Amino acid sequence: MVRETDDPEVVTEADEDLEDLALGEDYAFNPEFVRMVADALDRGDSERLRELLGALRAEDIADLMGFLSADDREELLPHLDPEVLGDVINELDTEIREEILEHVPSATLAKALGEMDSDDAADVVDDLEEDKKAQVLAAMPEMERAAIETTLAYQDETAGRLMQREVVAAPQFWTVGQAIDHFRKEEDDLPELFFDVYVVDPAYKPVGAVPVSHLLRARREIPLAQIMEPVTEIAVDMDQEEVAYIFDKYHLISAPVVETGGRLVGQITVDDIVGVIQEESEEDILALAGVSDAGRDAGVLGIVRSRLPWLLINTVTAAAASSVIRGFEGEIDKLVTLAVLMPIVASLGGNAATQTLAVAVRALANRELSAVNAGRTVIREMLVGVLNGAVLALLTGAVIYLLFGDALLSVAFGLALIINLFVAALGGALIPLALERMGRDPAVSSSVFVTFLTDFMGFFAFLGLAGLILL
Repeated sequence: MVRETDDPEVVTEADEDLEDLALGEDYAFNPEFVRMVADALDRGDSERLRELLGALRAEDIADLMGFLSADDREELLPHLDPEVLGDVINELDTEIREEILEHVPSATLAKALGEMDSDDAADVVDDLEEDKKAQVLAAMPEMERAAIETTLAYQDETAGRLMQREVVAAPQFWTVGQAIDHFRKEEDDLPELFFDVYVVDPAYKPVGAVPVSHLLRARREIPLAQIMEPVTEIAVDMDQEEVAYIFDKYHLISAPVVETGGRLVGQITVDDIVGVIQEESEEDILALAGVSDAGRDAGVLGIVRSRLPWLLINTVTAAAASSVIRGFEGEIDKLVTLAVLMPIVASLGGNAATQTLAVAVRALANRELSAVNAGRTVIREMLVGVLNGAVLALLTGAVIYLLFGDALLSVAFGLALIINLFVAALGGALIPLALERMGRDPAVSSSVFVTFLTDFMGFFAFLGLAGLILL
């Protein structure tokens, strides 16, 4: 049986598995499915849209939004239930989410936020314009509104903003049976997802945690204090990058968040940390290249504004490095071959420095590089630079001799290459260390300084050696 549409290209069998049709083996959207959704939107076919969207998870619908036009996204919104809408908004790219939020009615958005964890709801509210923020909060129940306002009171990118206020806690004198009976009775107040039951003292300070798996295995009469495990507390004002490091180091699934004085105020779960790790990694990768995030809907002017300043800085440093050439104009006039070969020395040094720089920035981000092992790491990179330079010097020197028949030129080129790769390795390791010691982000500005260093040294070493050896 075939379903006919206004567009002859959009034809599908009724019994076809839409989920398999929507996503390929790599979980990327098939263009055919995106066209089917766009066609249903054009025709205003609500029934077909519900059928297509019903085959997708919220995360997939959020991904689908990025492949649709702004008008199609706006038309799609009324076809999403508030519960699904909340999950979709939570997964959207920043640019698309800001656009979507402008078109969602305040009452609908308030219902959607009510279906979300408090930390995710607070992130959405924080993206709203002040007028709409007030409207949405006013439309929410008092308890949910208070939870969001409390979360927003914490500084951005801290544990307080990352945590969800919904926790499962029990007094230390309870038994396993008492805890289970209470949780079943109050099931509507439990978080949608939790891994630990935090055992608290009379001041509501966590003294331990009982993993749910342990709780289910234990006999009912056993006190929680007997089976609880130590907890790693997270201060409410701790930076989210520090939180991610603690989760990674101690292999945590969840952790309690405490305010000053030790009182339990929330929890952070591993699903939130995965997002933080991805966000921080993307920031470091983009910063290393001197750019900011450019999502699928980023504007041309916005991208230009984020990239142009670093290109201007790089222009100044490149001009400074090129000024070395003016000091050797006489040598270049006598041997034009130098002008052909000197960019090769600078380029190879730049590539080698980028390799060392990437390793050093990653190690600093993961706290694998510190004052304890900095000396050993720098020496290792210096040796790698010298050995790589020696191998490349032999290979390129042989090629230069075959092309130009000048052994001294080959020697000058090879020695310059060894020197520049040594300097590249030294700079690629030391510059990020120095910037971090100065309180600067090594991922943002290291590449500009390293590029200047390798260009300057590449030109200077090659032209200087050529002047000494050849002329």
